[in-house]
Amino acid sequence: MADKTVAIVTGASRGAGRGVAIGLGQTGATVYVTGRTTAEGQSKFAGTIRETAEAITAAGGKGIAVGVDHRNDAEVKALMDRVAEEQGQLDILVNNVAYIDDDLINPGVFWEKPLALVDILDVGLRSQYVASYYAAPLMVKRRRGLITFSSSFGSACYMHGAAYGAQKAGVDKFAADMAVDLRDFDVAAVSIWMGPLKTHRTDVAAKAHPEQYEEFMKVAESPEFTGRVIRALYDDPELMTLSGQTLIGAEIAQKYGITDDNGVVPPSYREMLGEPRIPHPAIVR
Repeated sequence: MADKTVAIVTGASRGAGRGVAIGLGQTGATVYVTGRTTAEGQSKFAGTIRETAEAITAAGGKGIAVGVDHRNDAEVKALMDRVAEEQGQLDILVNNVAYIDDDLINPGVFWEKPLALVDILDVGLRSQYVASYYAAPLMVKRRRGLITFSSSFGSACYMHGAAYGAQKAGVDKFAADMAVDLRDFDVAAVSIWMGPLKTHRTDVAAKAHPEQYEEFMKVAESPEFTGRVIRALYDDPELMTLSGQTLIGAEIAQKYGITDDNGVVPPSYREMLGEPRIPHPAIVR
């Protein structure tokens, strides 16, 4: 029987988004992938949403590329309208899109780095709120769904400076608070802390700062790993008990018996880098 799960992964031209989308494709899902890079040459980094869609289909799913500038709310709404018209449902939204400035990993205090680093709060925080805003009604209508946010230990510890940390802490809070509103409709929201990832960008960073990245990269996660974790979450009949939480991907993978490529079990960096904030149960409306 064909898998009927429909997912959207935002910011999937390359990096984490591309890998997560392919990981979902490996489970047979139909995956819409968004981004601005629709053709080679539009970015100095390799990868396009069309290539990601083709990789999803090759992995066993169905990939559909949709060019979306997530700074444009109307384009995000049009994406959701298209998914509703073509599929009649949306099961999983992976909020991954973010603006990452090349100077993010360079040394220096925040006021000495380019002001452009703060754009991650627009494309990466505000844009993920907007995507969730338009996706939620599709899930609420069916009384089932999962909204996830790509986050990291930078939510808890100092990592790459104030703007990056605020964005990660912000999406963790999105998951916590959206879960309150979605609870009565059996729709879950979680934030997932990824470990160091094997991507082109981290390869560049590792070469530039080997003393900082060398040990981490030995056990770095493939981006596809998180895609498989997200699918396991969606399929878990007890998913709603996790809604609102910030989850460490490596830990939740062990719960579901998921390993990375070649059977590798990625470590959790809880003791080294911090642990997720536990939301207070109080609700003030």
